[in-house]
Amino acid sequence: MALALALCAGAAPAAADEVVLIPSRVIYPGETIGLAALKEVTLAPGRHKPDAVATTAPELDGKVAKRTLLPGRYIPLSALREAWLVEQGASVQVYFIAGPLTISTTAVTLQPGAAGDLVKVRNVDSGKVLSGTVMADGTVQVGAS
Repeated sequence: MALALALCAGAAPAAADEVVLIPSRVIYPGETIGLAALKEVTLAPGRHKPDAVATTAPELDGKVAKRTLLPGRYIPLSALREAWLVEQGASVQVYFIAGPLTISTTAVTLQPGAAGDLVKVRNVDSGKVLSGTVMADGTVQVGAS
């Protein structure tokens, strides 16, 4: 029996140490997170990162802190957001597209938003408030209502 356990233990590959990124300094709310503000830390053998925390460069680089992030602590995913593509009060192009028909106008954003966010905008000409989706190019697309 002891021999069988020893063989099974020897057959298991040695786990590589897990490397995670944590803040190297205080990161304040609204601040964009750059890789220079982070440091790599190797977890002790047998330790694993907790769930729902961001620890890799793609998860952190370019994101914005929603709350204060302290040095040496894990960064919860709930403490991060995408950078805004449109700021509140900015002038944006708004498009309505239905088949071959495209209508465009200028509007002012009433709230900030990242790509894919639903935001409210005020049409400059009519004063009407519309809801639309922020597109990757910084424009807003509205649908029929």
